[in-house]
Amino acid sequence: MTPQHAIADIGLIGLAVMGQNLVLNMADHGFTVAVYNRTVSKVDDFLANQAKGKTIVGAHSLEQLIGQLKSPRRIMLMVKAGEAVDAFIEHLLPLLDDGDIIIDGGNSNFQDTIRRTRRVESAGKLYIGTGVSGGEEGARHGPSIMPGGSPAAWPHVKEVFQAIAAKVDDGPCCQWVGQEGAGHYVKMIHNGIEYGDMQLICEAYALLRALGLSADEMGDIFSQWNAGDLDSYLIEITADILRKKDEKTGRPMVDVILDTAGQKGTGKWTVISASDLGVPVTLIAEAMFARCLSAIKDERVAASKLFSTPTGPPVTNRDAFVHDIRDALYAAKICSYAQGFQLMRVAAAEYKWNLNFGDVALMWRGGCIIRSQFLGRIKDAYAADADLVNLLVTPYFRQAVTAAAPAWRRVVCHAVAAGVPVPAMSSALAYFDGYRSERLPANLLQAQRDYFGAHTYERTDAPRGQFFHTNWTGEGGTTTAGTYTV
Repeated sequence: MTPQHAIADIGLIGLAVMGQNLVLNMADHGFTVAVYNRTVSKVDDFLANQAKGKTIVGAHSLEQLIGQLKSPRRIMLMVKAGEAVDAFIEHLLPLLDDGDIIIDGGNSNFQDTIRRTRRVESAGKLYIGTGVSGGEEGARHGPSIMPGGSPAAWPHVKEVFQAIAAKVDDGPCCQWVGQEGAGHYVKMIHNGIEYGDMQLICEAYALLRALGLSADEMGDIFSQWNAGDLDSYLIEITADILRKKDEKTGRPMVDVILDTAGQKGTGKWTVISASDLGVPVTLIAEAMFARCLSAIKDERVAASKLFSTPTGPPVTNRDAFVHDIRDALYAAKICSYAQGFQLMRVAAAEYKWNLNFGDVALMWRGGCIIRSQFLGRIKDAYAADADLVNLLVTPYFRQAVTAAAPAWRRVVCHAVAAGVPVPAMSSALAYFDGYRSERLPANLLQAQRDYFGAHTYERTDAPRGQFFHTNWTGEGGTTTAGTYTV
């Protein structure tokens, strides 16, 4: 039951920047928010400064926080993923009534969210694991929100989440994703695609730089690209970054930043899940490994003194080649999203989630890091065919890749000849060529596996699902290792 003095619509635990900005966003939309932080001095500082004059109340204990909440209580955790989430859940459960809702808004692993949903539901409460994308600015002014978990909890959080989410013409960038870990899974895929987008942009930048273009010239090119099919937040900020000057040296800011990239793990989780489910997210994997390669800076510096850089063929028409780079970037981007959505489709079947892929594209249209005009095309594709197996086979994307393919091949060939590493662009091209191939050399691979391990194979002249073994050496007999896993 709601105590008589309860005034808050929702509670939030964790007043780091993301938590504070979400609270301010909620207050701006007419909700009263109760806040708590383990270091309680942060609560007082927040109330005295950023939250001053807003419909935000503080609590110095979990008991006080819960006492301020209307029923059913909604408590959102914005704490570090991992053990801290489990600890707060265990502290909260004895203090809550049946039907109250715990919400994890951090970057939790979807497997943890599956486990936590079951744990909380077994205690009579409801649980939501939600992806929140858009960084600090998105949290403050409108993020993309991807909730999953206990379906019964959605009606109680829908008003708050959709009010604070980013808005596009088609509606708020927040819809119910699915049960248990579906919300955090979709956020994980978002971040994996984000890895791919960022790496592709970096490879385009490396190719433009190799042409001798200045940072300002490259900034202008990215601005031009942002006015067309590549219109997106990441292309937009890349143009801004390239034009920014370092106050200390006057040089382009990008030139004084060390070329070693960091990562927080969600891209790796995407690749691990894809490996577990047998889905070829090759571009996202290469984007992740490109960050790993960048991190061994000292080794790369030493190796650069041992190997010469090939000169490659001259570029005779710079403007035409810049356009080729644009086309290669766009075609590879299509493959990245095709891989990401294919992985979500397989995961939905594996975990029995009823994902609406058009809604996922809509949720990513605004607020989040990969927001772009391009996502509207994906939403349209799933509106036309909800059972779509791969974006590459839809009319728009098939035509776009077909039109861009000659330029894409020219760019990859030039990059290889000139020694410019383009792992994402080239792996995407290899994926495309593999996907469009009726016949791959895996027949030889399976023969090798059967030769050394008796792993069996299927025949071209027999129905699928029948397995055969050959005694290749005359000494192997008829014993097999069982049928193989596709």
